[in-house]
Amino acid sequence: MTKKKLLLLPGDGIGPEVMAEVERVLAWLNESGRAQFEYETDLVGGCAYDAHGEAISDAAMDKAHAADAVILGAVGGPKWANVPYAQRPEAGLLRLRKDMKLFANLRPAICYPALTEASSLKREVVEGLDLMIVRELTGGVYFGEPKEIVTLENGERRAVDSQLYYEHEIERIARVAFDLARARGKRLASVEKHNVMRTGVLWKSVVTRVHEDYKDIELTHVLADNCAMQLVKWPKQFDTIVTDNLFGDVLSDLAAMSTGSLGMLPSASLGAKDANGRRPALYEPVHGSAPDIAGKGVANPIATIGSLGMALRYSFDLGKEADLLDAAIAGVLAKGLRTPDIMQDGKTKIGTAEMGEAIVGELKRLSA
Repeated sequence: MTKKKLLLLPGDGIGPEVMAEVERVLAWLNESGRAQFEYETDLVGGCAYDAHGEAISDAAMDKAHAADAVILGAVGGPKWANVPYAQRPEAGLLRLRKDMKLFANLRPAICYPALTEASSLKREVVEGLDLMIVRELTGGVYFGEPKEIVTLENGERRAVDSQLYYEHEIERIARVAFDLARARGKRLASVEKHNVMRTGVLWKSVVTRVHEDYKDIELTHVLADNCAMQLVKWPKQFDTIVTDNLFGDVLSDLAAMSTGSLGMLPSASLGAKDANGRRPALYEPVHGSAPDIAGKGVANPIATIGSLGMALRYSFDLGKEADLLDAAIAGVLAKGLRTPDIMQDGKTKIGTAEMGEAIVGELKRLSA
């Protein structure tokens, strides 16, 4: 059995704690013979700045390029609030995305049956929710130039961020989304602001053209502000959503909270396949570094473990193992085990390591 190479980047805050539970699942996969992984760890974010004066080192980037997939924990925290902008913890994540050419971000929003009451929305609104948001990741306002703060002659400061998209960037993310929609519910909503933004006009035009190659998919165009409203009103009307970098950032977090907690949801960032069918990939939880609870052993590791599940599915063609891991997570939740962020009356509160142990225990039970 060929060994698969992973690079683990725990990062800051709760990152090391939740990544430890990923290692626990990897150990079980290796021991069970279902797969063989070799992995190493390195620094990213604030901890990398402390060690190297930069948010990710060239050596760590070399490891990322050599790995079959990268799993990241979280970056950032108030400790690094005043470091130079180019060295801020988030710059490490942005460099990974840019240098690995990860243009497609997949963010599922799935409401586990046992957690329908944990959502701030009504049970009937979220029960059975299974939504995928496909976010363009390397273009748009986060990378567009010029990007600057300048002082004018009158002493006033002016800030500029540029929203910039090329046709090929929109087409390639659209094709990823149409392919995913085809494997899901055959419905795709394209989200932009063509009523006030030129990039939105181009986005709508290109997605409409690409749709000609996917006539079996039902395509709708939705304005971003309306999409936000509809995600709160009735998220189950959507199956797959494709949108730009900025709107995708906002809408995916909004959709995540409908499931009960940001601590529940994984994500995948994918690049283009090479001639051998291998594609660069970065997997990470949707949540942040949560410095207020770091070191307390109470963080929810499910999103990071779920990110490993997405790696099994999208990078390693281990769909059965990914399904098994999903079932194990659902099984643990059905037994009433909860970390504090998803705690409910009548359930059993446990910590980070206990949740990881419970998921591995459920994996063993389901595979027996």
